[in-house]
Amino acid sequence: MRKRTSRTRVALAGVAAAVLGLAGCDAGGGSSPAPRGTGARAAKPAPVWDRAPDSIAAVGDSITRGFDACAVLSDCPEVSWATGSDAGVDSLAVRLLGAAGAARHSWNHAVTGARVADLPAQMTRAAAHDPELVTVMVGANDACRASTAAMTPVDDFRADFERALGTLRAARPRAQVYVSSVPNLKRLWSEGRTNALGKQVWKLGICPSMLADPDDLTSAAALRRDRVQQRVVAYNRVLEEVCAKDRRCRFDGNAVYDYDFGTGQLSRWDWFHPSKDGQARLASIAYRTITAAKAAATDDGGRDRP
Repeated sequence: MRKRTSRTRVALAGVAAAVLGLAGCDAGGGSSPAPRGTGARAAKPAPVWDRAPDSIAAVGDSITRGFDACAVLSDCPEVSWATGSDAGVDSLAVRLLGAAGAARHSWNHAVTGARVADLPAQMTRAAAHDPELVTVMVGANDACRASTAAMTPVDDFRADFERALGTLRAARPRAQVYVSSVPNLKRLWSEGRTNALGKQVWKLGICPSMLADPDDLTSAAALRRDRVQQRVVAYNRVLEEVCAKDRRCRFDGNAVYDYDFGTGQLSRWDWFHPSKDGQARLASIAYRTITAAKAAATDDGGRDRP
């Protein structure tokens, strides 16, 4: 009887251990299948960022209008990096929608001479098309003023850009936004000043805060140019920070600002605006940013956004 009792105890202990072992696997997230109805096989939510939008509206300034890219002192929207039809540029709209799709489903509401304060009105016009993507390139005219004192204050720039995004969001909460950085105006000065004709054109009043007296290398002139450059950097930080708060907004990670353009990318009429080749480079940067799996992280700790 004692032997039989001992055997029974051993057997019961083994069963208990097995039961406890199974319970331990379930509690620890083992490989046992989840019961039905737990949501384990629920479909994944659609990504916030659509890398293949099917309609585009553009807002901004003369760069997006293709100003001085085809003829002197005139817009040339057909070569716009954002919505143009010119095959040599291969605009963002053509790359995403094809030539026929771009003709039907892209709209350019940029205005030559526009500053960031003009964006809310442009956003209202762009939103009327119910676009899946809105492109933004603005800020050069806020820095290119008659003097450094006349440049748009950074706080005002932030308030106006926030108001522009808010205007779009009120009308089209699901529209995606691509934001280009402001180009490097000091590099424009250093490249364009190598051309005698370009320097003569600049005397007509093109971006005097940066381009006035291009051969003046005194400390005062250098300080003036540095102030303009610092303001551009500050504008780009604002664009990045405001965009980062919006799940459906992508900043280019300063790709346009950092691009090492040369005179071949500048208009042969004013040595300031992009040429057709320059427009094509802008289109390429925008396309890479929009179709990337994730938004680019920035050197100052910016995070990727889905």
